[in-house]
Amino acid sequence: MTAPILSESELRAAIEREMPGVRADLERLIRIPGIAFDGFDFSHVERSAEAVAELLRGCGLEVEIVRDGGQPAVIGHKPAPEGAPTVLLYAHHDVQPVGDLSLWKSEPFEPVERDGRLYGRGAADDKAGVMAHVAALRAFGDALPVGVVVFVEGEEEFGSESLGGLLSRYQERLRSDVIVIADSGNWDVGVPAVTTSLRGLVNCFVEVRVLEAAVHSGMFGGAVPDALTVLSRLIATFHDAAGDVAIDGLVRTATAVVDYPEDRLREEAGLLEGVEFIGTGRLTDRIWHQPTVSILGIDAPPTAGAPNALIPTAKAKVSVRLAPGEDPKQAYAAIVDHVEKHVPWGAQASVVLESDGAPCVIDTSGPMFAAGRASFRAAWDGVEPVDMGVGGSIPFIATFQEMFPAATILVTGVEDPNSKAHGPNESLHLAEFQRACLAEALLFANVAAVARGTVG
Repeated sequence: MTAPILSESELRAAIEREMPGVRADLERLIRIPGIAFDGFDFSHVERSAEAVAELLRGCGLEVEIVRDGGQPAVIGHKPAPEGAPTVLLYAHHDVQPVGDLSLWKSEPFEPVERDGRLYGRGAADDKAGVMAHVAALRAFGDALPVGVVVFVEGEEEFGSESLGGLLSRYQERLRSDVIVIADSGNWDVGVPAVTTSLRGLVNCFVEVRVLEAAVHSGMFGGAVPDALTVLSRLIATFHDAAGDVAIDGLVRTATAVVDYPEDRLREEAGLLEGVEFIGTGRLTDRIWHQPTVSILGIDAPPTAGAPNALIPTAKAKVSVRLAPGEDPKQAYAAIVDHVEKHVPWGAQASVVLESDGAPCVIDTSGPMFAAGRASFRAAWDGVEPVDMGVGGSIPFIATFQEMFPAATILVTGVEDPNSKAHGPNESLHLAEFQRACLAEALLFANVAAVARGTVG
């Protein structure tokens, strides 16, 4: 006989019971500086994987640490009761570098609570995602009504280079009916969200060349161009006067159903007084559904000690976010075509691709997705979740869609607009974290109920 599914009140009590231990384990994870970027001590990434594996074993899962030439990932598995669906739970245990330590108010790898928020690198992105999965599993104990596969990646922040190989190698082990990707965020504190689209990405290097070697700026300046001026004029052509992207051939969409209040976006971005927004249309369309071009860095002599010489070459790292529906290969071709047409004064120019990733649109139809919405609504005490696009990119979601076309995908997370993921003073709103843990536990119950035909 099929065991009864725990009720909402029972799950609320279970999450309340488990939160102190979940909080303590989250703090232990935060103390491990698992950074997968080149030049960092990868032994910490190994420690982080081992810690995640131990947590999953404690939930009664069969666990294996795996890799495909990159950093370690963790796969945990617990088979489904007869006739029940299987839920795949994704998160990542690696974190971003901390950057300038002087900008942190406390040590980044020593968690500290201030005003209801837990501060530390990875507190929100994405060690809290790992612990939301653990909390939901602990809430059910041996009464789990679904099968689970937990996949915790170890190099998401560094580009997930080995993820494709891992997904191919372990495809059958990861096959599931519902996929929960805990690496996004909510609309606001007190307002949950489900992510329905993410932009894609093309990162490339644009280099211009005008001289065989540096020459005297006084003797040749005025007739001979310098590479920095050429590069500056070239990258200025990426936008029109309003700040919209001016690269022909890129997909543009406008489908947002909500909009950001301007004062809220200005505050969350830290936009300085007097600085204007760029682009046209709804703010949410500009940051979720339109292409963007950002200059992430320029190779050039530093101003201190720069000689009075015309620079022969200059290079910029250019990041282009792609609207849902765009093909990254076609977008890259459009960027190359634009550079070739707009490089000034006959300068030589080249574009070298660093990385790309496909955008995605999430299918929000079907009973399993409705079960997910219901879990958020209940965890946030009746507040309806917002359908939210994300301007950032998680390219592997498109890979999940391709590999598991029949699965329902729910992109969720624990971040809020003040989490400052990737920046100094990253933090987690602890009350929102508890709601996210409850939502995932309710999701297991709701998905199991849908499969049993006990809900509409």
